[in-house]
Amino acid sequence: MKIIGERISVLKKDEVLSMVILATKEKKKTTLLFLWLLAWTVCGFFVLANYHTISDQNVKAFIIIYLSFWAYYEFKIGKAYAWRKWGKEKIWVSGGILHYKREINGKGKIYEFELNLIENLKPIEHDTKSFAYQYGQSFWVKGGETIQFNYQSKIVRFGLQLSENEVKSVIKELSKV
Repeated sequence: MKIIGERISVLKKDEVLSMVILATKEKKKTTLLFLWLLAWTVCGFFVLANYHTISDQNVKAFIIIYLSFWAYYEFKIGKAYAWRKWGKEKIWVSGGILHYKREINGKGKIYEFELNLIENLKPIEHDTKSFAYQYGQSFWVKGGETIQFNYQSKIVRFGLQLSENEVKSVIKELSKV
């Protein structure tokens, strides 16, 4: 096994290239994200538990709207936490097929791409000063793809929140296949 980045390992064995990209190695930040999720959950349940004590219809309408936003962000934070805690990207190439799986705790869908139909494997160019880029690189979101290729007129993106050196290493390994 070869380590090509802080979170990336590569294994080449019997004509199969296998690459694993971990979601994070930062346990302290993952713990802080869990504490944020826990506090967010407690706040939402506290508001929900006190809903029945309110008699003013305008306040009840506000609380329903508030709880809908709360539920959305509860889902997003929960998803980000699960990704940071148990997530990884798996890429393996065998028999002329590139397999890609973004999994959380062993669950995820496998996508298959024929190598001869993959074109233009390259880093995604970002405006590093833009809000969207900064948000996508944030620890509390699941996103921030850094590598892309064209496949049958579709753009496929992967490599969540990789550094510039990690992107170069992944592209170099995949280009050898």
